[in-house]
Amino acid sequence: MSIKQYDTLSNDAILQLAHQALQAYPACRHAGVKLLCRSENATLTVTTPQGRYALRIHRGDYHAKQDIESELHWLDALQADGICVPVAVSDAQGQRIQTLPLADGGERYAVLFHWIEGDMLTDAVDPAAFRQLGRITAQLHHHSRRWQKPQSFRRIVWDHHSMVSPAGHWGDWRDVAGLAPSQHGVIEETLAHVGREMAAFGQSADRYGLIHADLRLTNLLVHKGETRVIDFDDCGMGWYLHDLAAAISFVEHHPSAPQWVENWLNGYEQVAHLGDEERAIIPSMLIQRRIQLTAWVASHSETEMARSLGDGWADDTVRLCRRYLEGSSLPIGV
Repeated sequence: MSIKQYDTLSNDAILQLAHQALQAYPACRHAGVKLLCRSENATLTVTTPQGRYALRIHRGDYHAKQDIESELHWLDALQADGICVPVAVSDAQGQRIQTLPLADGGERYAVLFHWIEGDMLTDAVDPAAFRQLGRITAQLHHHSRRWQKPQSFRRIVWDHHSMVSPAGHWGDWRDVAGLAPSQHGVIEETLAHVGREMAAFGQSADRYGLIHADLRLTNLLVHKGETRVIDFDDCGMGWYLHDLAAAISFVEHHPSAPQWVENWLNGYEQVAHLGDEERAIIPSMLIQRRIQLTAWVASHSETEMARSLGDGWADDTVRLCRRYLEGSSLPIGV
């Protein structure tokens, strides 16, 4: 692979960087720090007598400082609009992004967020949880369409090329384990068809704009009846309906996936209407995301998430591609 994807720093090195970053925050200099998870970035829990925080240490070769600043601007705007999201903490100098030097001359960025309380929803709960997810997604899209971005705003672009081409942000799907060269053809045919569909659908402002891009149940928290959205690290410019495809990330092949999509759409319609052209493009969105995630699984094979998917991921991707090309049903489920 020509694209560097996964941060090779050890967990101990991550913890050292975390303690280094927290020195900029007087209330956190002697905090307890625990690694919560590692995926694109490392997320750590920071515990102080005054309360908890979440520290994100960005991996290299992904977001520039300007891009991270832009994410924080959107979070500020969402919070001001009454949507509960993580908000960054300023350090003693008024800065919200720490630049942490590495011994090899590189650097990492770190951001400390106020902790968001809540219980995480999972696909093990009633499918009605996806109605809640669809509803909050429509609220985010409504905000995105009318928000005036700062002039310096810049975020990652999620289009067909950047998602599923060999030079995509997450690498090449051909590198995934378990995919035979003889299976490449069906995925390539699928992508050619999806590319034509997406080009015809277009990127007008009502269809394409600033999206969360990873809004699945694991990034929703519910606290005392209030829904809260977390993890905007992948937010960027993309098709609004990509957020539907992202809602079932990594579980497109699950038997309940069609029911989840139906519930998501029902929730979305409570806030915003989807026309016939939007509904017609959904199969292409779903399979495009699945192939994008196949590239992610290939380039992030060392992550716990990728390892948890098992040996059948590539075969399921090929199966769903065949279903898409048949055109008889959504390319999800068994």
